[in-house]
Amino acid sequence: MNAKNNAPLERYRRRPSQFITAVRLKLDTNGLRYRKWGGVQVAKRGDWLVDAGGEVYTVDARSFRSTYKKVSPGVYLKKVPVWARIAASAGSIATKEGATRYRRGDYLVFNDRRGRDGYAIPRAKFRKLYEKAAKG
Repeated sequence: MNAKNNAPLERYRRRPSQFITAVRLKLDTNGLRYRKWGGVQVAKRGDWLVDAGGEVYTVDARSFRSTYKKVSPGVYLKKVPVWARIAASAGSIATKEGATRYRRGDYLVFNDRRGRDGYAIPRAKFRKLYEKAAKG
């Protein structure tokens, strides 16, 4: 991360209505490179191609397996909580697929309570997708 932010991480859960559609990249490929979130993203064979309400991106295979559950064929819901904080200043965050730029006030989101496996989401979008989770 470029920006230093010492604010504590808070626990959130994906709203049950905010499912995604996804397909696994089970293709004989050296990878898929694309530009998104202010940087080049790279998907590997076995990663997932996701459509989250019209926003299309890829998710690392291991991360997808540990964070999503299948609801029906091609439909998934995030099954684990995330930990997040509001970015104190603009910067970028390294992701498993590349890097994501963010603005002050966006959310820095992590699939791990220790602040690993992170990404950034604009404030309005984060509030639509996530709600505070019970402590635990």
